[in-house]
Amino acid sequence: MSIALTSSSIPTSTRQESLRVMVVDDSVVIRGLISRWIASEPDMVVAASLRTGLDAVNQIERVNPDVAVLDIEMPELDGISALPLLLARKRNLVIIMASTLTRRNAEISFKALSLGASDYIPKPESTRDPAAAETFRHDLIQKIRHLGAKVRRTASPSPPLAPMLDRSREPMFRTLLAPVAAPQLLRRRFSAQAPRVLLVGSSTGGPQALMSLVTKIGPVIDRFPVLITQHMPPTFTTILAEHLTRSSQRPVREAIDGEIVKAGRIYLAPGGRHMRVARHRTDVVIALDDGPPVNFCKPAVDPLFTSAIDIWQAGVLAVVLTGMGSDGMRGGKEIVAAGGSVIAQDEASSVVWGMPGAAANAGICAAVLPLDQIAPKLVRLFSGDRP
Repeated sequence: MSIALTSSSIPTSTRQESLRVMVVDDSVVIRGLISRWIASEPDMVVAASLRTGLDAVNQIERVNPDVAVLDIEMPELDGISALPLLLARKRNLVIIMASTLTRRNAEISFKALSLGASDYIPKPESTRDPAAAETFRHDLIQKIRHLGAKVRRTASPSPPLAPMLDRSREPMFRTLLAPVAAPQLLRRRFSAQAPRVLLVGSSTGGPQALMSLVTKIGPVIDRFPVLITQHMPPTFTTILAEHLTRSSQRPVREAIDGEIVKAGRIYLAPGGRHMRVARHRTDVVIALDDGPPVNFCKPAVDPLFTSAIDIWQAGVLAVVLTGMGSDGMRGGKEIVAAGGSVIAQDEASSVVWGMPGAAANAGICAAVLPLDQIAPKLVRLFSGDRP
């Protein structure tokens, strides 16, 4: 039997700026675990701990959460059915879908993204595994914090208008009230060498961004190798490859260790393994790595980026899309040092401007572009246009 945790059992913060999180899961163990993690964070508060999607829909106005962690499989009203009802009642609610690692749940999670969920997170098969539980905790807290903070910023009211000024002091006040220009990010020139391979790294918000991107870069895929690392667990990458195949109308597959890299298809790093490239005689081949996480991620973007330099040198063109953290920035630095180029997605079009922001702020990017401008730019660059 599942029993909802009462608010008296969960220490909460009263700080006005704390993110209000609603936990919805029919497992009392998972619900309690997540609630304790959230309550221990200084910038979060457990707004409600509920057993079903129906409870969440009925109580959302009273609870008024910023973020909801929503289980997929629940009695009375499951997560995928509750999702549109919750968004209808609070349009800017951040919803993070939580599910176990099954193919069915991976497919439902992708459907949830198309219905307005902000992100997903796989639950560990057992909370008794300390390493799995800690990874789950780290990933969940980071998603809540970064996704919730962005919604808070976009929903914040405009600053009040300046009061009427004494005209005799206008020159002084004009100086004091003049808008401060945003710092200009350092841009590098694109490589003088034509690109010979396209590398893409992404994380939070990446599946939607990738599906948008691949629909518009057919001429690039047909003539050049395209390799993608998306932070994602096993099973989920299998489903993502299928979605990308339908979007691009080109073959997309989880990369296989030792296979030859060719133009005309997209290689996706499989969940749980780093993807690198290596040279085998005269061929370029996939090299999968079961080593430890890099930047808390497995697969990670940096291993792909750095391995490509030995193969294509200044012919590497890398794109860093939406995502939390800074994965891709160090590899991007090495690409630029070798003469290649990096493009980052801009902040406004990113779900989270962590990874692309780290690359942009490191001064390694030749361009920082909205998502809808990246594909046309890539097509021009791979067609021989030299900026």
